[in-house]
Amino acid sequence: MEYIKVSQAAEKWGLSTRRVRVLCAENKIEGVIRKGSLYMIPAYAEKPIDGRVLRNKKLQSKFAALFLEIDYKKTEITKRRPFTKGELQRLHDEFLVEFTYNSNAIEGNTLTLQETSMVLEGITIDQKPLKDHLEAVGHKDAFIYVQRLVSEFTAITEHEIKNIHALVLMDRPEDKGVYRRIPVKIMGAVHEPPQPYLIKPQMNDLIRIMNKTKKLCILLNVLHSFI
Repeated sequence: MEYIKVSQAAEKWGLSTRRVRVLCAENKIEGVIRKGSLYMIPAYAEKPIDGRVLRNKKLQSKFAALFLEIDYKKTEITKRRPFTKGELQRLHDEFLVEFTYNSNAIEGNTLTLQETSMVLEGITIDQKPLKDHLEAVGHKDAFIYVQRLVSEFTAITEHEIKNIHALVLMDRPEDKGVYRRIPVKIMGAVHEPPQPYLIKPQMNDLIRIMNKTKKLCILLNVLHSFI
């Protein structure tokens, strides 16, 4: 088995060497071998979840692996910074295409990933419904609108959320920015969206919490459950 030193693990995980030694001493890293005052860490070992951040918070075991993966990917991204302008644009474009494709696929959109990319570039796909084209373009417009809100530190209001929804529903003008009036279900999902009479008060609570914590947490897919 291949082992790495504390200093190597610290660099890999973006931690101080002192912090890594503490984690070793507390048996928070799987497979560590101690030789005198030295710790040998398995090269495959994953960065432990920082218990200081999660103190007094109950962490479900099913999320532990996910948090570890997020920590690892964040560390890998940090190693590659700073990105060039071209690299940032490429990452932005790839994310936008994949995000649009995955979001619309949930709603039954028939465009493939490649076709979604072409539509966002202004190309019409033969034998594909106009609705599918409008959904892709509307999602892109909403994404760009949210980016602008973030860059301008705009306070989140019900008006802004309805504007986002109106952009997403380019193909359904009668439903733009209107709270739904009937119960809905998500096929195959355990989650049950709120009843119509609960939507406005829950939306107001969401807005209040977001502005209180000064975080922009709009998730476009979640809005489909509310509006």
